[in-house]
Formats: sequence, C-alpha cells, structure tokens
Amino acid sequence: MKYSIEKVTTLIGARRIGEADAQIGWLLTDSRSLCFPEETLFFALRSSRNDGHRYIADLYRRGVRNFVVESKSLTTHLPSLDSYQDANFLIVPSPLAALQRLAERHRDEFDVPIVGITGSNGKTMVKEWLYQLLLPSQKIVRSPRSYNSQIGVPLSVWLLNEQTEVGIFEAGISQPGEMFALRDIIQPTIGVLTTLGPAHQENFRSMEEKCMEKLELMHDTEAMVYCSD
Repeated sequence: MKYSIEKVTTLIGARRIGEADAQIGWLLTDSRSLCFPEETLFFALRSSRNDGHRYIADLYRRGVRNFVVESKSLTTHLPSLDSYQDANFLIVPSPLAALQRLAERHRDEFDVPIVGITGSNGKTMVKEWLYQLLLPSQKIVRSPRSYNSQIGVPLSVWLLNEQTEVGIFEAGISQPGEMFALRDIIQPTIGVLTTLGPAHQENFRSMEEKCMEKLELMHDTEAMVYCSD
C-alpha cells in the first residue's frame, strides 16, 4: 500500500520543501536498513546518542529523495538545500510524533481484527505462537522480531496491507505515559496481557501503576485475555 508524498504531507501536518513526485511504500529510521530508496521516506529521529539528520546526505547519495526532518534541526544540519533539488523535505516539530501519526492514520484504513499484546515478559513468544496457530487459514501481519517500542510499533503497523486479515502487534513500555501513543497506533480489537513482573519497575511508583499503564492498551478492545492469577 502506497501513499503519495502529497498525502503523507497532509496526514502528518508537515510543511513541504520540494516538488518532486513520489509514492511512499517504505518507512525508514535506520539508514543501515535501506532497501528501496525510491519509495522510502526517511524519518530523521534524534536521541540522546544520535541524530538522524546526520545521515541525510549519505541517504541522498544512495537514492533516497524523501525526508521528514525536525524544524529546529534543519538549518543546523542542512544549511543549504541547493544540492537536494530533486528531494522532498517534510518539516515537522517532531519526526517521531510524525512517524507515529502516519502509522495511526494508516491503521485507520483497516477494519480487521487486531491483537495487541503487552506485558513484562513473553510478548514476542505469545505473538509467534498466535502467528503459527492462525497462519494456515489467515493472512497475518505481525511485529517483526521484538518491534514493540515507540519506534518499532509504528513501523510494524505500517506493514498492514490490502491482503491483511489479522494483525498481531506487541506494545512495550518502560515509563509512564508511553502506552497512550502505542494504543492509538495499534487500536487493538483483542488485548492480551502476558505477565506483570519487575522489568522497568524503577520507572514506576508501584506495580499497580505499571499495571494500569499497560492496561491502557485495552481501553477500547472488544475482548481481553490475561492470566487469572
């Protein structure tokens, strides 16, 4: 499933610099994972250890022509756009928020059962079990590996396509407030809570607070599965 660059610009509320036509089928946050540059939209994410804006020049040389960049980082890392005349730059306050918003709008296009899995441990195992059980009769999209973070979830949900009959996605959190964005992206119809354990407990005031945070994923589900104990 592809979106025109004009549609993407509207969906994420960006300001666009560039007029090149493009169809977006792939989202990229790690320059090392580039596969189809002509259909790729690169999100220049910033973290405490790295800044995606540093890789724009290299990705451009490798064929990427569509970039989501942070407004306040644009002049620092790209003081001149003259050498990128056939590229599109979508300028937003936060590339991460734009990535999540685009995935959320993409999820809105699908009216299929979606399983959202959270818990302290066992998310990936349960996801793979469900995948193997349903695979013979269903066309399934699932989270790759353990893609359950603020970045991994939108990249996973973006994989939904016209043939999808069931989606199975993990949602992992490490601190309060993170589940709200993941819930809106996944929009599960069935929720699964695997376990509640000590992982990341240092970031929560109590086990009850962490439990309630994880249960936010189930806010609008039609059914929930959890351990009786």
